[in-house]
Amino acid sequence: MAPAAAAAAIATGIPLKPHHQCESRNHHHFPLPATGSRGLHATRLRCSTVSPTTTSTSAPAAPLRPSAPTEPRKGADILVEALERCGVRDVFGYPGGASMEIHQALTRSPTIRNHLLRHEQGESFAASGYARASGRPGVCVATSGPGATNLVSALADALLDSIPLVAITGQVPRRMIGTDAFQETPIVEVTRSITKHNYLVLDVDDIPRIVQEAFFLASSGRPGPVLVDIPKDVQQQMAVPCWETPIRLPGYIARLPKPPSTDLLEQVIHLVGEARRPILYVGGGCSASADELRRFVELTGIPVTTTLMGLGNFPSDDLLSLRMLGMHGTVYANYAVDKADLLLAFGVRFDDRVTGKIEAFASRAKIVHIDIDPAEIGKNKQPHISICADVKLALQGMNALLELSTEHKSFDFSNWCSELEQKKNEFPLSYKTFGEAIPPQYAIQVLDELTNGEAIIATGVGQHQMWAAQYYTYRRPRHWLSSAGLGAMGFGLPAAAGAAVANPGVTVVDIDGDGSFLMNIQELAMIRIENLPVKVIVLNNQHLGMVMQWEDRFYKANRAHTYLGNPENESEIYPDFVTIARGFNIPAVRVVKKSQVRAAIKEMLETPGPYLLDIVVPHQEHVLPMIPSGGAFKDMILDGDGRTRY
Repeated sequence: MAPAAAAAAIATGIPLKPHHQCESRNHHHFPLPATGSRGLHATRLRCSTVSPTTTSTSAPAAPLRPSAPTEPRKGADILVEALERCGVRDVFGYPGGASMEIHQALTRSPTIRNHLLRHEQGESFAASGYARASGRPGVCVATSGPGATNLVSALADALLDSIPLVAITGQVPRRMIGTDAFQETPIVEVTRSITKHNYLVLDVDDIPRIVQEAFFLASSGRPGPVLVDIPKDVQQQMAVPCWETPIRLPGYIARLPKPPSTDLLEQVIHLVGEARRPILYVGGGCSASADELRRFVELTGIPVTTTLMGLGNFPSDDLLSLRMLGMHGTVYANYAVDKADLLLAFGVRFDDRVTGKIEAFASRAKIVHIDIDPAEIGKNKQPHISICADVKLALQGMNALLELSTEHKSFDFSNWCSELEQKKNEFPLSYKTFGEAIPPQYAIQVLDELTNGEAIIATGVGQHQMWAAQYYTYRRPRHWLSSAGLGAMGFGLPAAAGAAVANPGVTVVDIDGDGSFLMNIQELAMIRIENLPVKVIVLNNQHLGMVMQWEDRFYKANRAHTYLGNPENESEIYPDFVTIARGFNIPAVRVVKKSQVRAAIKEMLETPGPYLLDIVVPHQEHVLPMIPSGGAFKDMILDGDGRTRY
């Protein structure tokens, strides 16, 4: 078996046979672009779901169709069968002229169900939510032109957050490409810099190989989005598929990181032994290695802080948890990083919302950076020891070394942990109350109590996103779904729908803001039609909250188009989400008093199917703590709100 085929077999679980078992065909194979600074367009190999030595959470193998192997069929049917063979059970697609053949073929699939969201951006965010909540690649299908371009935000979001996504777009017929045909956009060129790789399929015989490659690329190394663009005439072309064609990714596979060196892992453990104030800085790259991370913490006793993407990779209610760090992280997490003498950075990219002023970040610490993407090593912060490898393998290796030796028994960070515990008591997450006005933080705390931290939480982007990160308890990976790197408003509702599809019967809560929720409100239709247990909590302050907070702090409270209500009647709640939800036949309630919140959330959780709870909160509330953009720990803001002039 060829190395490429072997790697694909490991990653996807699909048996591969030698290419000579198929009759020879003329294939159009396009070599991968030269490496640059991004994507396959730079090797994006982020630690998470799949590497040549680890496999992702995957659906059971699909039963293959009983059709005769020599029976000709349309390219669209070959595509759908290829998806079946990759274990796909759910796709999120919105049909159009150039993708009709694909949707017709989907109706003939015995195993794949299409989930009809009401906008292509919604479907692609739903595919992202599906991937984030399951660890399996999400699949979305769109037509050409505006359908394809509506996927762009989700592709960029998946690239920045390392989410395995396969986007399939219809394209105008081959003979019409480049003629400015109706609904033609060069989507391969449009998405080149925001995908890990993409394909324009010019030969129907290439479909089985390209689909297999797309899933391997999306899932292996550092996960990311892959786009496959298929002209309509290729979808209609008749062919006999060859399922044994090996994938052709020798350059990519050769660049996948090798298992970490034992010598380097021993050096890391030696640094831990020398440290007095070590801190674990854990990101989204640890989503597949939560068990190994917990064991490492048990063996070493090192406190843990996580990024926004890392929430749930270590239980946020653990005694050694410092919760989230960064711009809106806890005081004690940021204090710990500022005072640390050793920073163990696992599956992170030293994002500016975490580091602030980069030269002041962990300035007293030796830094160990473990990440599967070589492009991230030293990109923002130069480490003392760098290991380009799967974090899961690195943690397994370090745990084995610690368990075989007695060195870890001499680790004693009790004084450091006591110091941090004192900071927790001195600077807890807190908020003020003003009579019966509803603090948004309180609503999230009540939700946490009533769900026992067991719900899957999706969010939009803004203040509500930060409050959800701060005040809900995340005990395991894949229970926190949020657009972190791109910060895409409108993400929450469709992502929640995708998570509900991936986890049948599990309660999924979209904690949203009124501005973010309105951007993809049409997806209420999908969750109602499929009767998904998606509960929507809108923290409604009638403003674009996070931008308004910056206006309050840095622009003398000058409102520059951040009021989202009706200026002719500011006393009314506008728009009326309760009436809109009822128009979708979804039960909905509005609460305006703190005393109503607990009973309302309890009723929401006990009501079968979808539900919308509109919670009116004061627009003056600010997300605190806050480190201003480009600031350092010493610049942290701890108090104040929109009721105060600055």
